Amino acid sequence: MPAPVTHLFVYGTLQPGDVRWPFLEPFVVDEGWPDTIAGRLFDTGLDYPAAILDDRAEPGGTIVGRTYALLEASLTRALEVIDAEEDTVGGRYRRIVTTTGRGALTFVYEYGDDLELTPIPSGDWMTLRHPG
Repeated sequence: MPAPVTHLFVYGTLQPGDVRWPFLEPFVVDEGWPDTIAGRLFDTGLDYPAAILDDRAEPGGTIVGRTYALLEASLTRALEVIDAEEDTVGGRYRRIVTTTGRGALTFVYEYGDDLELTPIPSGDWMTLRHPG
């Protein structure tokens, strides 16, 4: 039986210093680490980004973010809270499992709606949101 997924890759508003970080912060083991996943990042125009992984996007892109180990004792609750928060933007996201650039098996929230999206060529929401 495979080991349970106990990590979360974040690339947008769930990162430290952004508006949804308080929903994730109580459930993380430590400060996490910089990481990447394969896919494309887009600006929704609604003050949050959208990730589309390589199985649905043009291959070759990189999304920049952080990977966090989640507290195993509260893993179920963490996913309930974050799932509910991600649903506040109209249920446009789904939680899937992927492997990061550093080899961690993680959950990530992938965009699944059809809004008009603007590519973020750098793949890094934080540099778009906090330039300079």
